[in-house]
Amino acid sequence: MHAPLTWYFDFISPFSYLQWQRLKPLLRECEAEGRPVRLVPIVFAAVLDACGQKGPAEIPGKREFTYRHVVWLARQAGVPLRFPPAHPFNPLPSLRLSIAAGDTPEAVDSVFDWIWTHGRAGDSVEALVPLMAALNVPADALDADDTKAALRANTDAAIAAGVYGVPTLAVGGDLFWGNDAFDFALAALRDPAVLQDEEMRRVSELPVGLQRRR
Repeated sequence: MHAPLTWYFDFISPFSYLQWQRLKPLLRECEAEGRPVRLVPIVFAAVLDACGQKGPAEIPGKREFTYRHVVWLARQAGVPLRFPPAHPFNPLPSLRLSIAAGDTPEAVDSVFDWIWTHGRAGDSVEALVPLMAALNVPADALDADDTKAALRANTDAAIAAGVYGVPTLAVGGDLFWGNDAFDFALAALRDPAVLQDEEMRRVSELPVGLQRRR
């Protein structure tokens, strides 16, 4: 496994939380090889705006289905999950906390645990005070210009790289979007030829057919 790995995520996403549980063993494996995975918090809403899309929680019916599906998936995987008090919520304080804490695996894990394991609010500095203390992050760090600039830069770079959703695991220049694509990403990571056979190349170059009338 030699391709560089980058993981784009947002704490607002329960699918990011679910994939994080599967990513942690890969982090340890890569660390043992001396090849860390870059953990990159981004603003999902900005990515959606750039792509002209709505999030699943913005679509009636899809919102309820998505939440139920997430709960079912967590139970199937044996992952503890409790939704925060409100969703969607403003993830900026949580994202900035991760950045201020260095985006270490321990910091990312602590924020995910706070919001999705214990169902706590992560939408304000005030809500995150106990977690900030545990991570030794001063309160003013979340409002610091360099913290805000880092989050904007992460998001802009993700959009420039073609990211259109979270979670996304980038294996070299190939993007694997969604929790359900994790096994696909691992297969491509361990054997790049997975993406190079005739049918894989053909579907990557298919022309656009008849589109839905507006």
